[in-house]
Formats: sequence, structure tokens, C-alpha cells
Amino acid sequence: MELRKRRGLMAALIVVNIGIPAVFLLVRLIAHVVAPKSYGPAGGYDIFTSLVAGVMYVFGFIVAATLGCTAGSVDLTEGMFRHLVVTGRSRLALYFARIPAGLAIIVPMVAVGFTIVCAVCVFAAPTKLYYQGVNVPPGLSVMGFESWAAQHPKEAICGLPYRGNGNGKGPNVGVQCFIGQNGKIVTLPGSSGFKHISPATQKTDAVAIARQNYSQYSKIFLYPSNKLMVETGLWIELEAIIGFIVGLGLASLMGQRTVAVVLMIVLEIVLTPIFSHTAIPHLINVQRGLVGLATAHLEPGGLPHAFGGGGGGGGVASIVPESTVVAVCVIVAWLVGWTALGAWRMAKRDA
Repeated sequence: MELRKRRGLMAALIVVNIGIPAVFLLVRLIAHVVAPKSYGPAGGYDIFTSLVAGVMYVFGFIVAATLGCTAGSVDLTEGMFRHLVVTGRSRLALYFARIPAGLAIIVPMVAVGFTIVCAVCVFAAPTKLYYQGVNVPPGLSVMGFESWAAQHPKEAICGLPYRGNGNGKGPNVGVQCFIGQNGKIVTLPGSSGFKHISPATQKTDAVAIARQNYSQYSKIFLYPSNKLMVETGLWIELEAIIGFIVGLGLASLMGQRTVAVVLMIVLEIVLTPIFSHTAIPHLINVQRGLVGLATAHLEPGGLPHAFGGGGGGGGVASIVPESTVVAVCVIVAWLVGWTALGAWRMAKRDA
């Protein structure tokens, strides 16, 4: 009740966890309805990954930490701690009561915001998949993608990138072309085009180009899968829980909220991105003890790394290496350690 009565804090939690994603998606929905040719669909796989890794992960941690810092220091700063001690209730019980109280606030808010994102990204997803400007059926296997390329050789040769020693777009075809904004094939001046190239040669080159591009094509989806949404939701909730419990312990240890909140923001925005990508040989084990790095290693495949480093699940490979077992142990250690420190400080503090 003490936390819920702080209207400014509750408003900040609602705005960050629910308001920002909802307003962003609402604007995209309206823009797409008004001008569908200028603005793409509001949902889809790309929008989902950007919102989750770019907004909900980072800012969800910060507001959860702010809630934890408030819960750990509000009684002391407002002079209520002495009155709570006088009641005879155990100080440890007073501290541990804050954990379920705070989680009862932050966990549902994160769930509501994430549910809105999932709903819009699924039901307002694009109906066509465009890869390198070419309209390609989604979810094809390797054989299916090569079969599509054989049936649409000109689109595959001109639209999909090719890595080789040929003079043009393909190992045999010397055509220099690209896909225009209107979806039509444009041949560069001086190129003879496809007139003097047999259909069999075109199909052979198209299949070879499609084989090169399949690994990138396979990472593009119209909308997130159910498995990805469930795993991502649990991951986002874990980040919020970590932020709250660490903030609670830190604020209880320091006896104030402002400095604790600033330290949590520095941890999330400054220290974690720096030490996640820069491996320091003599301090690498210290880096692995950073909770942000540990949660990054538990990130579901298919998401871009929350602090940069590539998309399509490739971001995790670009950060400091750490095993899943070590990552789990680091997270548990942070949760238990900060809870113990916060409870110890409250038990020893003068009333």
C-alpha cells in the first residue's frame, strides 16, 4: 500500500512498461492505416525484437530498480522505520515483506506491456516477406528457397547479394542489375541484360545465389513465434526481478534512494554495455560476475543483443564469453547476496 500510494512512482512504472510501447505501436497503426504505402505494418518480427531488446529490457530494469530503491528506503527517509520497529515485528520480516509486495507491482506491469507488444506484433504483422527488396515466401526450407529462386531467376539474380568472382550477379550470368523501388528489375546501362542468357544458366545461378543467402533469409520472419514470445517474456520478467531485488538491497544498505537509483542506472546504461563487449584479460572473471552480462547470455535466440552487437541472435556471440551454468550462478549470487546485505543492514540499523 505504501508503494501504490506513491502516484508519481506508479505513473512512471505505467508509462515506461505499458505507455511507451503502447503509444509507439498505436502511432504505427494509425500511420499505416492513413498512408499504407509510406508506412509499413505496425507489427512484425522486426518491431518485436526492437521494442523488446531496445526499450523493455533496458528501461524495464531501470524502473524496477527505482521501485526497489524506493521500497528499501522509503520508511527510513520518511521517519516511519522507528514506528515499525516499535510494533515488535521482526526486522527481517519487515524487509522480506517488501519483496513480494514489490514483485506484485512490477511483474504484472511488465506482463501487460509485453502482452500488448506481442498482440500487435502478431495481429498487425506484414503479410509479405521482403528480403533484399524481393518478395519471398516466408519460412521456406533450403530446398524450398532454392526452388523459389529457380522459378524466379531474374528476381534472385538481381535482388539477392552474391559473393563471388563473377563479372555480374552470379557465377555465370554477367548481368548488372538490381530491384527498383517499384519492384521492377532495372538493368544498368551497358549491360546486355538477360536476352542472350539461356534459362538453364539463369536457374543455375539463381539457385547458387539463393544457397548463399539462405542463412540470412532463415533469420527473417513475419512475426515472432510462440516459443520466442514465451521465452522473451520470461527473460524480460527476470530482468525486472533482478532490478527490483538488487535495488531493494542497495537502497536498504545505503539508507537512501537517490544515490542508489543513480548507481543502478550507471550499472545498466554505462558499465554493463562497456564490460559486455570489451574483454579485459586480467579482469575477465570479474566481468563475468556482472549480472547484466549473465542475463545477456540467457537471452533467447533470435533477438538482437540488448546493448548492441548485431541482430538475429548474433549479438550474444559478440559479448564476453560465459557458460550458461556460470550465468545462472551469477544471477542467483546477485539475488541472494543483495537480499542478504539489505536484510543485514536493516537488522543492524538503529531505530
